[in-house]
Amino acid sequence: MPSTTIEIRRNYTPEQEIQIIEAVQSALVEGFKIPPEDRCVRLVVHEPHRFIALSRLSQPDRYTVISVNAFLGRSLEAKRNLYQAIVNRLAPLGIPPDHTKIMLIEIPRENWGLAGGKPASEIELNFKIEV
Repeated sequence: MPSTTIEIRRNYTPEQEIQIIEAVQSALVEGFKIPPEDRCVRLVVHEPHRFIALSRLSQPDRYTVISVNAFLGRSLEAKRNLYQAIVNRLAPLGIPPDHTKIMLIEIPRENWGLAGGKPASEIELNFKIEV
């Protein structure tokens, strides 16, 4: 049950924004094997002057930063799969793979509150974390 934030530095149409969100969501399903209905992806649009991009980028307006907060325990292979799935799904939307930064923040289950204030370590999950 990752909690994911996508940060961009240009305006897209609402349809394009939905495509970006869905691309990242489907990459999470593929890479981390989460249930498709497990959805928590947010899109934040910054004014370009408030979000500095690398000067070497050919299309700095397409610079995209994705932060994924997830339970601790995924394998390096699952992380590689996630990273590749994200850039592969964003590329057809005009976001070059080298314009995407992905940061994975792993959180122990006891440090994640769910289900009315219970630690996630005390809740039965409907998916496997160790993939």
